[in-house]
Amino acid sequence: MASTTSTSTSGGGGARPWRTALLTLRDESVASPSPPALLALLRRLLLSPASPSLVASAAVLSPHEVGSDVVFLAEKAVTVPPCAGADDVLRGVCHLIHDVMCKTNTEIDSSGWLALLKFLHELVKCSVEGACVKGLSDRTAALNTLSECMQILRFSSKDFGRSSSLTENSHVLRVLILIISCLQAELNMTDKPNGPGISSYIPGSTSNKNSNTWDMEISAFSMVEDILCKIASTISEDLWRSVVEVLRKVMDFVTARNLIIESSIMSRFYTSFLRCLHLVLSEPKGSLSGHVAGFVANLQMFLVYGLRSSSPSAIPPKENKTEFKSRTSERGRYKPPHLRKKDGRGNDSVDDRSSDSESSRYDLGSSDSDLSDTDGHAKNGDRFRSSKARLTAILCIQDICRADPKSLTSLWPLLLPENDVLQQRKYRATLMTCLIFDPITKARVEAASTIAAMLEGQALVLTQVAEYKESSKPGSFTTLSCSLGQILMQLHTGVMYLIQRETQATLLAALFRVLIFLISATPYARMPKELLPNVITTMCSRLLDRQSNKNEHYALLVNVLSCLEAAFAKVPPSSDVFGVLIDGCAGPSHTQKKSSVVAVLLHCIEGEMHFSIRCGALQVLRSVVHNYPSCANIIWEEVRDIVLDLLQTENFEDQKCDANFGSPKEELSIKGRCLVAGMKVIDECLRVSSGFKGADDLKECRLLDIQQISDCTVNKSIKSAPHFEIETPGPSQNCNLDITLGTSRWIEVIETHLPRGLSHASAMVRTASLTCFAGMTSDVFFSLPVNKKDYVTSSSVHAALSDTVATVRSAACRAIGIVSCFSQILSSPSLPGEFIEAIEFNTRNSSTPVRITASWALANLCSSIRFRALELQADPSAGVLDKSTISLLVEIALRLTKDGEKVKSNAVRALGYLSRFIRFNHHSDAVDEPSNSDFYGDPVWLERMVQALMSCVTTGNVKVQWNVCHALSNLFMNDTLRLSDMPWASSVYSILLLLLRDSNNYKIRMHAAVALAVPVTRLDYGSSFPDVIQGLEHVLESFCSNNSSSSNFKHRDNLEKQLTFTALHLLGFVSPKDDQSLKDFLIKKSSFLEDWLKSLCCLFNSAEDQPLASETINDEDGFSPNVSQKVMLSSAVQSLLNVYTSGNQQTIAQRFEQLARSIA
Repeated sequence: MASTTSTSTSGGGGARPWRTALLTLRDESVASPSPPALLALLRRLLLSPASPSLVASAAVLSPHEVGSDVVFLAEKAVTVPPCAGADDVLRGVCHLIHDVMCKTNTEIDSSGWLALLKFLHELVKCSVEGACVKGLSDRTAALNTLSECMQILRFSSKDFGRSSSLTENSHVLRVLILIISCLQAELNMTDKPNGPGISSYIPGSTSNKNSNTWDMEISAFSMVEDILCKIASTISEDLWRSVVEVLRKVMDFVTARNLIIESSIMSRFYTSFLRCLHLVLSEPKGSLSGHVAGFVANLQMFLVYGLRSSSPSAIPPKENKTEFKSRTSERGRYKPPHLRKKDGRGNDSVDDRSSDSESSRYDLGSSDSDLSDTDGHAKNGDRFRSSKARLTAILCIQDICRADPKSLTSLWPLLLPENDVLQQRKYRATLMTCLIFDPITKARVEAASTIAAMLEGQALVLTQVAEYKESSKPGSFTTLSCSLGQILMQLHTGVMYLIQRETQATLLAALFRVLIFLISATPYARMPKELLPNVITTMCSRLLDRQSNKNEHYALLVNVLSCLEAAFAKVPPSSDVFGVLIDGCAGPSHTQKKSSVVAVLLHCIEGEMHFSIRCGALQVLRSVVHNYPSCANIIWEEVRDIVLDLLQTENFEDQKCDANFGSPKEELSIKGRCLVAGMKVIDECLRVSSGFKGADDLKECRLLDIQQISDCTVNKSIKSAPHFEIETPGPSQNCNLDITLGTSRWIEVIETHLPRGLSHASAMVRTASLTCFAGMTSDVFFSLPVNKKDYVTSSSVHAALSDTVATVRSAACRAIGIVSCFSQILSSPSLPGEFIEAIEFNTRNSSTPVRITASWALANLCSSIRFRALELQADPSAGVLDKSTISLLVEIALRLTKDGEKVKSNAVRALGYLSRFIRFNHHSDAVDEPSNSDFYGDPVWLERMVQALMSCVTTGNVKVQWNVCHALSNLFMNDTLRLSDMPWASSVYSILLLLLRDSNNYKIRMHAAVALAVPVTRLDYGSSFPDVIQGLEHVLESFCSNNSSSSNFKHRDNLEKQLTFTALHLLGFVSPKDDQSLKDFLIKKSSFLEDWLKSLCCLFNSAEDQPLASETINDEDGFSPNVSQKVMLSSAVQSLLNVYTSGNQQTIAQRFEQLARSIA
């Protein structure tokens, strides 16, 4: 008992000083003392020299009590910074908290931890931040306090571990970036030449005080890195910007002299700092545009860090050479015995780097090294582990490229060479330098990935801007376009050099990926003509390499084939590539034929090759046939037989599974993809032999069917159609269409391939088989035997109605949409009904792609019905269409206008075609023949159609809006409508004027102008005529004075022509009988109208009185002007002259009378 009492008394006496001080502080704080009073209380109770040892007293208390007291102390101390002399007190409180946490166990909850972080933030901000501009003792004390703050944060991170919240981590990060800012301020003071510097060494007895300033910053960045790993993706934008700003300042400091110091401590610092930068840049929360140039210029200096001579050309950071040096250099990182130096010395330090600088010189010729960071020192020495800094710098550039590729475009010359890419570049660090010469494979692979990311992000800019010109005098001005062209040329040279010589698998895979993006981004039409053929020749040489045909090189050959696919898919097709392609195909010797490009590709699809290689080669052949259709006849027989063999093999033989392609399940998937690729080659060959140039309906989306004035035909490239025309100096690339050949090939495929393909267990194969029907043309379809035509249509309808896979149904609807373009199918008694049933069924499918193709087929079918009803003046209703069928089509289209944008666009097209031929006026002057009675529509349909179109034009995207304009044009051409009597007419004209005036898309404006020109009489415009005239004049005046954006430049000429036609068309209707407000407007704008009409007259005179267009484009609907364009101009001038004469505007009338005489 006595013993127990003694122990208790002893414990209570030891704890008394701490408890007394803290209880007194708590009692005094109840009265809420002023900050000066609280400051004095803290100094007297806790920081007085006469105070007993509070740390030893706290050691005997429970962790919970100590933690609670520490939090309370921090909460009180944070309120005193406004007072004079608070710096010493805050530092003293920090020192006390630090010592207590070092020697005792503390338990602090989440709220307490936030209070402690708030105290540390205020301490660093108020006490330490200003110390860097004070004297030596204050700065030394400030660095001591920073060290203690970091130690407190380290203690807390151990206690909380991974359980810390986003809020807590964000507070810690704010404290750390403030600490880093203070350390940078100190380093700035230390680094100033002839300035009042102090040693970065902080004296003291504890281990953390033996660290120098650089080591403290390394520790701070390490802690920042740990936190960013946890919260980089979730931090706030403000905090992200703060971190970026601090990192930018640090980056500018360390690269201020354009020299990066090579030493062990600086290598660790660069690596730690760059890792933080990488984590921040990889998760951007805002724009980097203001920092990209600075970051890239500085990061570029790290690309050869540690690879140059380490001559002492820069002033190293001041380091303490006592205890810190000995501990670091003697202990350092662990080295295995075979890597240790014989003299027993440790890692390189600043002192010894001059003595062995020659050993660190980098042999730029060693590109075959397969060493990594885990291999220890590289063969030529990875001094100071510098490869980690290089690797992280490359990753940072990659992050910038992905975050802000546009801002990086002008900086490409900093990162990529413009000449001499294969020369050793000790003083010109680029990513290609890393890729070709770096001894560390990881760095080379990441350099390749970064180049690929740059090419991927700027592919559009490069294809539009870059051009190659022979370099002029060194140092002369080079435009960005020429600079980019030279860079692309050097990239080709360097990448092809490496591909021909490298053997390391990982690096080769990265190089092939670079080459694929390089081919896609290069505008070969503006590059040396032999460039792309050389790439193809080099890739084919790898295919001919027998060593590459071994099992372990399958992946290599697949990568080679992927590059060839990208090369042959490059548009526009090149005659030089075509020459390389057919070179040797008709050669005299068997060896020459065997080595031709086509022969090599055909060899790769043979049965003994691995399925992955066969699949890649088939994909290349598809690109070859698509861009160079003449090759279809060369490869047809072999491809046909091989694909048929694949289809006939129901149970694929098990093939030895190699490490490149994994499990047997993956092997089966590769075999399925091979069959799909084969069917796609068959599809492409059939399109060539059929003369397929695109679905007929696609022309309807162009301006050609209604636009009335144009100097040139707007040719739209159809991606699914082969490129039949190419200029070639040698054999003709133009395929002479032979319907007999196309028909025979289709019959053969329908009899042998398609029955197996359409019944195949794989949905991918069924989809590819149905897609073949989408390349059918009208001539070939109707030249097929009846049973074969029935097979095409019945197979498509059956798949659309019965197949359970969405991709198969979508392909079936696509096939139905193609056949629906053939208006002759309406002669069939049952086919249109079957198509409508399949279309209606799939418009209700839950899959969006299925609904898109179904709505596309609907629009095509409606176009064919319109064509038969009007152009051919046939009787499509005889046993084919009745009023209920037309009603069903209307209801389907109206329902689809409430679907997604792509579906809505097709639905609007369908409504336009339907509104063109349905007779809405039962009292039309036309003869009411029984055969046409089925085309009479319910007037309610018209109202619902117009409402749907108006809704779509206000809520739809660009494509929906121009299709609405197109639909309104069709509606206006319905001769059974009296537009002036329609209550919705004024709203429609207002919408069209709004689109014509305000739309940013020139195609929409063109379609709106076309629609406004469709009404053929003044009466059709009704009361809206003055508004249309005034709105059109304002648009024309604005158009003549403003320049268009680059994205609309190619459409500007066509829009100008269409505006001219529409204006002339409308001005020809003005008369003295018009409202006075319109006449006043025309008088007000007489000067502009005169100048504009004079310019048109000058065009006629320069063309020797020829019309604006050499020929008029007839619409399928039969709508075309009946007078020449010159007569339209004369009519417009005469109408204006009559208005001005009747209004007693003699001066204006005289000028227009003179203008009229000049036209006559």
